[in-house]
Amino acid sequence: MNVLLRTGLWLGGAAVAAGAIGAATLWSGVYDVGADAPHTRPVYAVLEYARERSIAVRAQALTVPANLDDAERVRRGAGNYAAMCAGCHLSPGAGPSELARGLYPAPPNLSQREVDSASAFWTIKHGIKASGMPAWGGSMDDGHLWDLVAFLGRLPSLDAQGYRALVARSDGHSHGGGENMAGHDDAGGHGHDEADAHADEAAAGGHAHADEAKPHEPADGHAHEHGDAAEEAGAKDHAGAHEPAGKAASAPPPSPAKARGEPRSNAPAGPASAEPAPAKPASSKPAHEHADGQSHQH
Repeated sequence: MNVLLRTGLWLGGAAVAAGAIGAATLWSGVYDVGADAPHTRPVYAVLEYARERSIAVRAQALTVPANLDDAERVRRGAGNYAAMCAGCHLSPGAGPSELARGLYPAPPNLSQREVDSASAFWTIKHGIKASGMPAWGGSMDDGHLWDLVAFLGRLPSLDAQGYRALVARSDGHSHGGGENMAGHDDAGGHGHDEADAHADEAAAGGHAHADEAKPHEPADGHAHEHGDAAEEAGAKDHAGAHEPAGKAASAPPPSPAKARGEPRSNAPAGPASAEPAPAKPASSKPAHEHADGQSHQH
C-alpha cells in the first residue's frame, strides 16, 4: 500500500471519527447555549472571525453616500436611534441597560465607538443571526438606514446634553411606514396604543371606555342610556313597578269552580248558568319611563 493511499485512509478515518464525536456532542446537549454561559474561547474566536469577514465582504459592494455628514441626515437619524437602537447600544452618559446586560454577545456601546459606514449600513439592514441584532431593512428604506449611519458617525462626539438636544430636534421614530406596524405607535417610539390608554385610565383612578356613556338601541327600537344618570332614573322608575300588591290594581277573585279545583268545561255555558265574564284587569305593573322619555311596561 503506497503512502498516498495510507494518508488518504488516515485522513478519512479521522474525519469520520471527528464527525461522530461532534454528532455525539450535539445530541448529548452538553454544550450550553444559554446567553449567560459564554462561548469557549476557540468557539468565540471562530464565530467572531466568521462574522467580521462576512460583513466586510458584503459591505465592499456598497456605495457610501457622500453627504453622511449632512446635518439634516444626522437630525433624522437621531430620533430613530433613540427609539430603535439606544436600548441596546446605549447613549452618551447612560450606563448599561437591562436589555444590553442580558444579551450575548454583548452589543457594542456605539456612543463610545466609531464604526465603518458601509459595514454599519449592512449590519443595520440585514442584522446578524443569533445575536439579537434585528434586520431593520424589512421596515426601513435605504435612505432612512443611511440617516442612522450618519447619526452613528456623530454619536461618539456627543455628550449627554448634546445627544438629548439632537433627539429633541428630530422627527422622533419616523422612517417611512414601518413604525406604524403592529407593536409601534405613531408618536415616536415602541409601544401599544391600548396599553398607553389603559395606563392613563389607571393614573386617573378608573377604568373607562370611550363608548360607556353612549346610548345603544336594543331590539325594541328604543334607545337606552348607560351611565350614572341612567341608573338613577331607572331606579326611580322601577320603584313604581315593584309596589306592594295592595297598591296595585286589584285582580279578580278566582271562580268557584277554580277554587274547588274542579276541571274546566269546554262546553258553552247555557243561558241560565251563564255568568258575565269578568273584565280583564289593567296590568298590575304600571308603566315607567326610561331616561329617553319612552314608556315601557314589564
